[in-house]
Formats: sequence, C-alpha cells, structure tokens
Amino acid sequence: MLERMVYRAAVPKDAADQGEVFYHAVMQGAAGCYTQAQREAWVSALPREASAWAARQMLYPTLVAVCDRRCVGFVELDLEGARIETLYVWPSLARRGIGSRLLDYAEVAMREEGVTRLRIEASLVVSPGLEKRGWRPLGEEWVERQGQRLTRVRLEKTLT
Repeated sequence: MLERMVYRAAVPKDAADQGEVFYHAVMQGAAGCYTQAQREAWVSALPREASAWAARQMLYPTLVAVCDRRCVGFVELDLEGARIETLYVWPSLARRGIGSRLLDYAEVAMREEGVTRLRIEASLVVSPGLEKRGWRPLGEEWVERQGQRLTRVRLEKTLT
C-alpha cells in the first residue's frame, strides 16, 4: 500500500476526500484521547462538504497523500503564521509513516518560504509523535467547540 502512495499539492478534486479523512480521523482516530461528545463537537467545526475543503485549499497551501487516486491524508500550511494548520490521516492508515512524510514535505515547503521556526497546536493523539520527531512542547491549551473543551498541545520546531 505505502509503495503506491503519492505525495503532491492538493487539487480541488481532493476536497471531498479531505472532508472524509478529517471526519474519520477525528471520530475514529481520536477515540482513545477524546470523548464522543468532544469528537462530535470537533467535527462540527468544519463541514464534510467538498466545497468547504476546496475553499480551505485557497486559504492554506495543502499537501496530500494519495493512494489509488484517493486522498488518504493531508497537511494544511499557514504560511503567514509559520504554522501547520491541520494534519490528518485516514485512521486505518495511521502509524504507517504517512503523517511523518507529510510533515517532512511541509517542513521543506516552510523552509523554502523562509520560515525558521514552525509551530503547531496538536491534538493529544498527534503530540507524542511530534515530540519524538524533535518538536518542543510549549504547553497545553484548550479550545471550546459547542461547549466541549478540547485539550491540545502547542509545539514548535526550529527548521535548519
């Protein structure tokens, strides 16, 4: 499977898959760290509709992992904020290096844009893996979605 993976810039036809990857990564992939109510509040923040994700592609340069012509993971870059906006991988493909590879490409792209310090607000699912990759934790924070508190970890990485 992973040998058939292609990494590239997102195009509008990826948007529908992005919505599904986001939804399932949160609802299934984050089940061990967040309650059902928290995950439902989290997914309510972004619609599953392709049009919403196509619009986000215009706001955030997006890199996708594609297998058999389907987007199975993506990372959105906030160039102005020097941060990773989102990183999601289809839950059954998690922990196979797809997210790591997307982050590698994101770091290269940000370095090319002159970014020297990259930031992310990561879920409790992703933050331990980021720390193993050399990201430095700056502390926990939380966001509120539909009355639910979602804990996340602020991290940064120096790009050299």
